[in-house]
Amino acid sequence: MLDTFNFWLATGFGLGLAPFAPGTFGSLLGVPLAWWLLSRPLGQQGLVMAALLLLAVPVCHIAAWHYDGLDHGSIVADEYVAFPLAVIGLAAARHPLVIALGFGVYRFFDALKPPPIHLTEQLRGGFGIVMDDVVAALVTWVVMMIGLTLWQRRKTQRSV
Repeated sequence: MLDTFNFWLATGFGLGLAPFAPGTFGSLLGVPLAWWLLSRPLGQQGLVMAALLLLAVPVCHIAAWHYDGLDHGSIVADEYVAFPLAVIGLAAARHPLVIALGFGVYRFFDALKPPPIHLTEQLRGGFGIVMDDVVAALVTWVVMMIGLTLWQRRKTQRSV
């Protein structure tokens, strides 16, 4: 029974079993999670994210056993748990277009896995499975922060 529960958590309640783009479908669960977290104080956002990421490591590790230790595409708990990091602390992400943009940028980095993201996949077990998504989310956060700052400056300059 625990194995079945872990499987459903790991596959995003079945979204990771999609015949195409399972990571994208699985990541969608991270959008309402991020939306909810953004309504909380920053410290609480960080604590919840830390707890969820720590829990995702064994969930993904146990699920990988069924795929000979591989980060199989159907394992998406790492994606949906890591996505909120891409927008954590960004109040503007409470706007649907901003969170959608963050989602798109996150999926781009997670799918493409440019350096240093691809290097974290080499870490062992569930830690490596989760860390590439964490790094993709952190890179996304930096891109979003720069973009939002530039947008705000341009908006301020226009109103002057």
